[in-house]
Amino acid sequence: MESSSEIARESGRLEGSVGYELKKVQHDLRLNMDGELKELGVTTPQYAALSVLAEEPGLSNAGLTRRSFVTPQTMNQILVRLEAAGLVERRAHPEHGRVLQAYLTEEGERLRRECAELVDAVEERMLSGLSGGERSNLLALLRRCSAALRPEDSG
Repeated sequence: MESSSEIARESGRLEGSVGYELKKVQHDLRLNMDGELKELGVTTPQYAALSVLAEEPGLSNAGLTRRSFVTPQTMNQILVRLEAAGLVERRAHPEHGRVLQAYLTEEGERLRRECAELVDAVEERMLSGLSGGERSNLLALLRRCSAALRPEDSG
């Protein structure tokens, strides 16, 4: 059985590459999210940080960086802006004073919920042509692909 990369090489077309198609979907998803979130004055990376903090209050810059797929410098800029806007507050860790933990404010949580509604609608539009079973299968397959590329998850 031929792999998708072999099929793509033989056809000479990027469209036969799973990696290319994944990147194309990610790009289209990001553009749509950016467009929707712009209405609320929020960037997609800011929304990611707000969402992660809603799930894991008190994360440090390093924890947020890992969960939000940005560099430490970018996350610091995001947090500075969110803090200045009154959406996030940072407090010194009780045991490690140099570590700052970030928490959503009430306003930050309110805005995150508004953003989530917009992002959920974008995701629903993206998945609208798939049945419930196909959606579940897609999610499971994407998780397996991701796990296969992470050293801590491989054999």
